[in-house]
Amino acid sequence: MKRILVTGGAGFVGSHLCQRLLNDGNEVISLDNYFTGQKRNIVHLMNNPYFEVVRHDVTKPFFIEVDEIYNLACPASPIHYQYNPIKTVKTSVMGAINMLGLAKRIKAKILQASTSEVYGDPEVHPQVESYWGHVNPIGIRSCYDEGKRVAETLFMNYYHQNNVKIKIIRIFNTYGPHMHPHDGRVVSNFIIQALKDENITVYGDGQQTRSFQFVDDLIVAMLGMMATGDEFIGPVNTGNPDEFTILELARKVIDLTGSKSKIIYKPLPQDDPTQRKPDITLAKEKLNWKPKIKLEVGLKKTIIYFEKLLKEDNTI
Repeated sequence: MKRILVTGGAGFVGSHLCQRLLNDGNEVISLDNYFTGQKRNIVHLMNNPYFEVVRHDVTKPFFIEVDEIYNLACPASPIHYQYNPIKTVKTSVMGAINMLGLAKRIKAKILQASTSEVYGDPEVHPQVESYWGHVNPIGIRSCYDEGKRVAETLFMNYYHQNNVKIKIIRIFNTYGPHMHPHDGRVVSNFIIQALKDENITVYGDGQQTRSFQFVDDLIVAMLGMMATGDEFIGPVNTGNPDEFTILELARKVIDLTGSKSKIIYKPLPQDDPTQRKPDITLAKEKLNWKPKIKLEVGLKKTIIYFEKLLKEDNTI
């Protein structure tokens, strides 16, 4: 049994990770300040004697004895990270400093949940880990993009200077149960709009592309990355290379929900990437990993989750 700290443990991805780590026989501590995390994501785990919940902000130092740290804490959707951009930068940068300092003191292995946003609006397609990115450092998304880029820098510095055992993964668009209903991400937006028979809002002409990874596939990649030897630190892309236009996604959601929704178009937000698709060659080679869950299967599971949520909470 390992003792494992998950920052952002009540979040969308963090809650799934906590569940899987417990299922695998570990002791798990979820650390979250609930800025975007939700207690309902982890309430079903609270009767487990090996699960501990701590309300804490990673921008403040935290002291604990653990074997591994998964650093997931940060608002990850444009609506949430643009709501308080200074807080977003602090969470990425100061959170990384505090968790790396902790890992250094207690000699724990630490994984950084980075993002495909480090590539910005890419000029290389699909995106490979060696690509440095095309990011606007003063745009409305830069609080998240640059915060995550600095976090990667800090991880590399702690590795080279202090021999901290680090792992870096770059997460591409991920969806599934436990997504925040108001996170503004395209999958949750479309599903909720469709279930309520509201107009589905497509930004731009809908021809921009995304690759959608179901959360269960991501968790497998995260565990696989943490289990690799100390010589492999990443970064490594985790995502689904199957590419869809936003318009294709909207039509698929309407079809799967049987919705009466109509598609409407709105202006494209500033710095919104036109293409996003991972090259997962490295993940296949080093982690023996590739996503297994097809978009339609994952969407059906996510739709069931949001149907239940809407029945329980009519304010959504």
